[in-house]
Amino acid sequence: MQLFYNPDIAPNTAQFTFPKDESRHIVKVLRKQTGDLLHITNGKGYLFEAELVIADQKKCIVTITDTTLQQPLNYKLHLAVAPTKLNDRYEWFLEKATEIGVTSITPIICDHSERKVVKLERYEKIIQSAMKQSLNCYYPILNPPIAFKAYCNQDFSGDLYIAHCEETDKKTLKSQISFNNEITILIGPEGDFSVKEIEMAIKHKFIPVTLGDTRLRTETAAIVACHSVAFVNE
Repeated sequence: MQLFYNPDIAPNTAQFTFPKDESRHIVKVLRKQTGDLLHITNGKGYLFEAELVIADQKKCIVTITDTTLQQPLNYKLHLAVAPTKLNDRYEWFLEKATEIGVTSITPIICDHSERKVVKLERYEKIIQSAMKQSLNCYYPILNPPIAFKAYCNQDFSGDLYIAHCEETDKKTLKSQISFNNEITILIGPEGDFSVKEIEMAIKHKFIPVTLGDTRLRTETAAIVACHSVAFVNE
């Protein structure tokens, strides 16, 4: 099934017109014709089945024939992950986390961060593509980058964890995850969180955790954390 995305479609929408670039893709690349069925999501859980009534490269028009609401995740996962030095590694994380299941992602700028500027527009495209590829009708929220201190000073709900490599007393993440809950996990940069940042997080009720016996890259650690939460909630 080919899944299209448009945030403007509402549950009561009867007819929808695709923009020019997608219209051309539908007609020229996918070779869809009048009468063919398309599937669209608005990223809010809704899946729309639509019949193509006008197949034109400049303006494809569909009539909505069926609307269903996809079951959401039974948990909420917020990943706050420091941008990686190599941008393609962070993009890989965004893609895989979207496929596995995540509620929101926040790039956090840390003391040891080597990359402090991120391209949110590019990241949004990665997330959108992964959402469509995995046939997921929920679009993860991508928040603007924020300094670590400012992030910690927010109001949180649910379970809070910080994964770091310092030789201190830590629990394993898998032993701490609770079923059907809201979870926030902090993942640091290649140089790990600074001692000051770890202390700050603990002060704000974040529980120190380990993701295993080996040292993981930032993007790998983020995916391990994401999958651990999904696995426990299966």
